[in-house]
This record gives sequence, C-alpha cells and structure tokens, in this order.
Amino acid sequence: MTGAGGEVLFEFHRVGTYLKVVAIDGQTGVEVSVVGPASGSVELLKRTAINKLRYVQNRDAAKPPTR
Repeated sequence: MTGAGGEVLFEFHRVGTYLKVVAIDGQTGVEVSVVGPASGSVELLKRTAINKLRYVQNRDAAKPPTR
C-alpha cells in the first residue's frame, strides 16, 4: 500500500481468534504491530496500523538527537 508517507508493507499473522497486523515503512524499515479480532475488519486493522506507524515516526522525529 502506498500512502502519503510512502510505501507500507503489511504482514498478517492469525493467532487463535486474533489477527496480528505488522506495518513496515518501506523506506525506513520502522515497524509497528496491532492486534484485533480475526473476525473483524482487515481494512480497519490496516488503517489502525498505519496510524500507529505514522504516530511512532512523528514521535521519533520530534525527539532530540542523542550523542
């Protein structure tokens, strides 16, 4: 999937009644994961994972550099 921030890759892992979605930024390699019910909406889980990925990237960009 390509969004405003570039390409996002997804991995889906079913664990019992849950679905774990891993979103990976194709350019930076930053990854996050979210978990939801396997019977729920895959698109909702993908959007949630993208939002979390953007949050983590923005949070990390705002941190002062460490030495």
